[in-house]
Amino acid sequence: MTDLSFSVVDVFSEPYAVAPQLTARLRVEESEGTTVHAIALRCQVRIEPQRRSYTSEEQGGLGDQFGDRDRWHDTLRPFQWMQAHTTVPGFTGATDVDLALPATYDFEVTASKYLHALRDGDVPLLLLFSGTVFTRGTTGFGVEQVPWDREARCAMPVAVWRDLVRHHYPDTGWLRLRHDQVAALGRYKAERGLATWEDAVDALLAARTRDTTLDPGAGPVVGEART
Repeated sequence: MTDLSFSVVDVFSEPYAVAPQLTARLRVEESEGTTVHAIALRCQVRIEPQRRSYTSEEQGGLGDQFGDRDRWHDTLRPFQWMQAHTTVPGFTGATDVDLALPATYDFEVTASKYLHALRDGDVPLLLLFSGTVFTRGTTGFGVEQVPWDREARCAMPVAVWRDLVRHHYPDTGWLRLRHDQVAALGRYKAERGLATWEDAVDALLAARTRDTTLDPGAGPVVGEART
């Protein structure tokens, strides 16, 4: 039987990856002296927002997820970020292995909205491990399961995430719109001879600012472009 434990040595961004990717460098230790031939390792990565404090600036960006601050003792709960997997090569005693963590900057993903709101400090992560362990058995390979209670916590610097986003999406972000909204925005852009989508959004925001200044009680305009 094996006795496995996991810890996180480091979390860093991959600057040369085609798509945004973080890497968690894991240390895997086996304390019984059993030779491990390989591990098909699975990992759930969760964010534990209740394990850090927040500035007033960060609070403004978290209201959409967690509500008013006086409710955070109920709403600040761990949530899943992603699932990842890797193969751990054979070892005896201990080994380090890299776990690829594909990242997204889609603001409809809870983790992306949360990470975008953070300005400094660390992101409290919890990694939950499972998978299959291959060892030498009496008649060939032995097969075991990674115990369900194997986990590791780590604090990923917010700067790591921000550097990743800055590298892949310099000064930009992503929002998903319905087809009819994209078509309406395209018509608005063409009718006014605007050069870019950013110019069209800027024009709409400027018009909205003027309307709000004239009528502070005006509510948001949904599903239409003002002329």
